[in-house]
Amino acid sequence: MNTAKPAPGRGRPPRARRATPANAATADTGTETPMTRGARRRRETRARLLDAALRLMAERGMDAVAVNEITEAADVGFGSFYNHFESKEAIHRALTDLVFEEFADALDRALAGVSDPAEVIAASIRHTLERARRDGVWGRFLLREGLSSRMLTRGLGARLLRDIQKGIAAGRFPPDDALTAFIGLAGSTLAALAVEIEYVNGSAGTIPPDVSRIVASPGPDLPERTAAAILRFLGLPDGEAREIARRPLAELDVRPDPGT
Repeated sequence: MNTAKPAPGRGRPPRARRATPANAATADTGTETPMTRGARRRRETRARLLDAALRLMAERGMDAVAVNEITEAADVGFGSFYNHFESKEAIHRALTDLVFEEFADALDRALAGVSDPAEVIAASIRHTLERARRDGVWGRFLLREGLSSRMLTRGLGARLLRDIQKGIAAGRFPPDDALTAFIGLAGSTLAALAVEIEYVNGSAGTIPPDVSRIVASPGPDLPERTAAAILRFLGLPDGEAREIARRPLAELDVRPDPGT
């Protein structure tokens, strides 16, 4: 009768690896569990739906876009849409939060150390126009939705009104009606945004000759020119407005959508 002990590692089942937070999903099998794969696919599907809805709604507006158009553009099954959003209005709300709130939060982080409300407003305007220059879809969506009913309470509009009020309280701007100042600033910024998208980015060609005889070409310095004009509108002298509008810009830390 052979009583020899088996060699180490032979004749016995391998000891199961103790699962830790880092390897719990891959313990025993070495592969992701179905739940983990499903969560990842869910995030990817939601991101595709948001991206498709952003492109379509930026071009045509929410009312002109149907849910099936969003799912077709996202290459997602029609029924899958309702696993993520209860309606077309729901995905539109998610987009406005993503476009307005996330960008406004990034502005707040970047400008947290700036104490002059005039510089905060100028930098915010410049960052907004620069972002639209880099991402035309984002700019078109902001242009289309910028005058929505939530503009005074959410995102960029709420921050702009806040900074105007801070400037008035600090004696930086004349103590006029903050609401009418906001209307003038928001309207000017959206008009500059339209010019940036249509002419600086080249989607509408060049400015017609009869218009170009009256106004200068938009050019790459449109964000600085717009910021300076708005500061003059708020009562700053021309020289100071131009200087503030050309100060170096802090980089934005635009964080990704938590759902993607």
